[in-house]
Amino acid sequence: MVCYVLSSSTDINSTPMPDERAVMTYVSSYYHTFSGAKQAETAANRICKVLKVNQENERLMEEYERLASDLLEWIRRTTPWLENRTTDNTLVGVHKKLDEFRNYRRVHKPPRVEQKARLETNFNTLQTKLRLSNRPAYLPSEGKMVSDIHNAWKGLEMSEKGFEEWLLSEMMRLERLDHLAQKFKHKADIHEDWTQGKEEMLQSQDFRNCKLNELKALKKKHEAFESDLAAHQDRVEQIAAIAQELNALDYHDAASVNARCQRICDQWDRLGTLTQKRRSALEEAERVLEKIDTLHLEFAKRAAPFNNWLDGAREDLVDMFIVHTMEEIQGLIDAHEQFKQTLGEADKEHKSITALAQEVQTIATQCQIPGGIENPYTTLTSIDITTKWSDVKQMIPKRDQVLQTELMRQQSNERLRRKKEKANAVDPDWERQMDSVASH
Repeated sequence: MVCYVLSSSTDINSTPMPDERAVMTYVSSYYHTFSGAKQAETAANRICKVLKVNQENERLMEEYERLASDLLEWIRRTTPWLENRTTDNTLVGVHKKLDEFRNYRRVHKPPRVEQKARLETNFNTLQTKLRLSNRPAYLPSEGKMVSDIHNAWKGLEMSEKGFEEWLLSEMMRLERLDHLAQKFKHKADIHEDWTQGKEEMLQSQDFRNCKLNELKALKKKHEAFESDLAAHQDRVEQIAAIAQELNALDYHDAASVNARCQRICDQWDRLGTLTQKRRSALEEAERVLEKIDTLHLEFAKRAAPFNNWLDGAREDLVDMFIVHTMEEIQGLIDAHEQFKQTLGEADKEHKSITALAQEVQTIATQCQIPGGIENPYTTLTSIDITTKWSDVKQMIPKRDQVLQTELMRQQSNERLRRKKEKANAVDPDWERQMDSVASH
């Protein structure tokens, strides 16, 4: 056709006046020739455009698959961590998990949210392009549909919400536990400080060396302790209640709490038992000391006059005397004999007094209350009385001997006086001779 057009062009150029039809044919030939070339170029451009669109679509499909796989894999790894509801049951461990969760929220999750948004945008863009190109809609591989990703993401957020709620409740629980543990420790410390030395005090036998007035003071002190002990009952019950609550809330160190609570309760039971025993011992000691006090008072009432009698008797038995007649010495002997007549009653009184002291000694020894032996009403002792009584009994024979010696001397003097009186009647010089003999 081109050759034809070119030959026709030569013919037209060589013809001075070309034919109108020839010109039209010539122009028509050009039109058809160049019109076919433009269509071929347009077709080529269209093919290139289609190829470019297909490549872009393929790229979007590949990117979707990659992003979907990566996102689903991250969700698969993260969900078990969010569904894990175990801790070491300590506030420190929960704080660590909370820090990890906050780090997840601030660092790890935001890029995945952007990834999910880009994934959905790419999917929508791809579907729009395919629809505009009259191409079939894109169908992702199994398990990577937008709905699959949406469901997985929804499950992730539900796990996340549950994890957050669990963390907050767990933190509240552990903070409550920590507060209770501190409260338990504080109350237990105060109670143990109060009980320190109490068992030793209650087991003390100090009252056995007390006098009656001192024992009554100890009894009053014990009554005050019993009131204090009753007031601490509430504290012990609070400690036990806190320990029970710590166990109910699954406190991580419940074993040590239980052990300490058990020690406190056991000690409290011992304190109660020892308190009752000491009260009974004090009451028994008071009863014994009151009996001993009665004996001491009776001893003092009887020992004082008997001691005065003994002192007087001892003075009388060693009293120096000067007599000149038989009547005088006989009067002393008669008085001494009357004194000896009272010795039977005195001996009974001595035995009664010493029996009182011996009874005190026996009771104090049997009841193991040595503090009751000392008599608060007198400084006299049964030993003092017995010693003086023994002295009196030893002095009586000596006094008898002295009186009898003096009696014999007076009798001798009386005989001499009588002889003198007779001699004076016969010989006046007899008195001078007798005086000379008496002086020798």
